[in-house]
Amino acid sequence: MTEPRAPQTDPSDLDAPEAVRAERPRTFTNGVIAMLCGLFVVTMVGAAFAAVPLYRMFCQVTGFGGTPSRVESQAGIVPIDRKINVRFDANVSGGLHWRFAPEVEQVTLRMGDVATVQFVAENLTDKTITATSTFNVTPTVSGGYFSKITCFCFTEQTLKPHQKVELPVVFYVDPAMDKDQDAASVRDITLSYTFFPTAASTKPVAAEEAGRGTDGKS
Repeated sequence: MTEPRAPQTDPSDLDAPEAVRAERPRTFTNGVIAMLCGLFVVTMVGAAFAAVPLYRMFCQVTGFGGTPSRVESQAGIVPIDRKINVRFDANVSGGLHWRFAPEVEQVTLRMGDVATVQFVAENLTDKTITATSTFNVTPTVSGGYFSKITCFCFTEQTLKPHQKVELPVVFYVDPAMDKDQDAASVRDITLSYTFFPTAASTKPVAAEEAGRGTDGKS
């Protein structure tokens, strides 16, 4: 008959004080908890960054918060007689030394008709500056019906010293808005843009020239 074996003991445990041996399982548990907490923090930070483009996409699809919808074309849209006045508002944030304005302040068009409006941005400094714009439509009830085919929003625009560029917006107002009781009284829509400088967007002219050879090439 085989005699039962006594449980094996780690030799290091025999030399360790009883209090230390009792703490070892707890130390391991605390290490696991710390690792899980760190993983949680990293995950939440990543989710926060991912939420920005996801929220932007959600707003563009649904028109939530006065955000215009992004479409590929006007295909299948039949214009109706109801007309809408579309006004344009252009702004730059503090610290961005650009001039930014629409070429026209307002257009009047039928719902379903496509319009093209040019905005002009000009860098007023001796530095190359990169900026990006946000936008919204008011009243907010019209946001989901304001459909943009071409737009410069959320796209970085880099202007060299004193450079001026035209930024087109191609859009239409969806005739489906005419059947929305909440939008029945809307006669005027305002499309507003605001440009913000991007991080580390400015570069002195001297720094630009330092990176080029004598022939003007990098």
